[in-house]
Amino acid sequence: MQGWGEFIPTNQKIDYINSLMDVGFDVLDCLSFVSPKAIPQMADSAEVAENIDKSRSNTKVSAIVANYRGAEKALKHQSVDVIGFPFSISETFQHRNTNKSQEEAFGETVKMLELVKQEGRQLNIYFSMAFGNPYGEMWKWEDVDFWAQRFSEIGVKDVLLSDTTGVATPESIALLFEKIPSKYPDINFGGHFHNRYEDSYSKLKAAYDQGCTRFDSAIKGIGGCPMAKDDLVGNMPTEQVINFMSVEKAEHKLNLLNFESSYNKAKDIFHF
Repeated sequence: MQGWGEFIPTNQKIDYINSLMDVGFDVLDCLSFVSPKAIPQMADSAEVAENIDKSRSNTKVSAIVANYRGAEKALKHQSVDVIGFPFSISETFQHRNTNKSQEEAFGETVKMLELVKQEGRQLNIYFSMAFGNPYGEMWKWEDVDFWAQRFSEIGVKDVLLSDTTGVATPESIALLFEKIPSKYPDINFGGHFHNRYEDSYSKLKAAYDQGCTRFDSAIKGIGGCPMAKDDLVGNMPTEQVINFMSVEKAEHKLNLLNFESSYNKAKDIFHF
């Protein structure tokens, strides 16, 4: 929702999110405790958080934050199970996204990790620009490895390798998932891809064939990163992930009838 220009009424957000709770996803990323000036769509996250019906499923609720203060705000809500923090492999994007250097952002992560441990919650780190960037900075897989090692050393358990602007290719995806996860068995790696609708299968296949079974997605691929660049590249479409699992005969626990209901609510909200 965060990049959607038209403000979605709070009650409609709550109804939509609660319908998604019925589908059976592992994690639902639906809140954002960042500056309302930066992301006005998510300014009502506190009210939304208080109205998520956690009794509907075992789905964990995730909130994105840009700093320690945002994590403190998010963790005041009992419905929040997971804090998500974007750490960029691109120094330029780290400044654009969180107004910090990589080292400053890493320091924030150390503090946030202690906070979530105290609160009995979970921390997800998004490796933004993990597959390259649009800023002319050289990309190599060893840079991702460097930061994976540092995050492993402080005890981070969940990392999403993220293609923030759709620059990843099946080749670079396969390379990263071949090289990185096996070196850090204590970290649960996943894929967070932004891509055109028609590129979904090839990107999922590249990661899946290297052992990745954890993927972020959004219905119809709606979304993207508002801080990355102006022409948003959408998220991985959830319905494409479901189709992929069917083709690959991969087991899942999703309630597809409830997903259809959520899909229809999304059509009303996003007008597709």
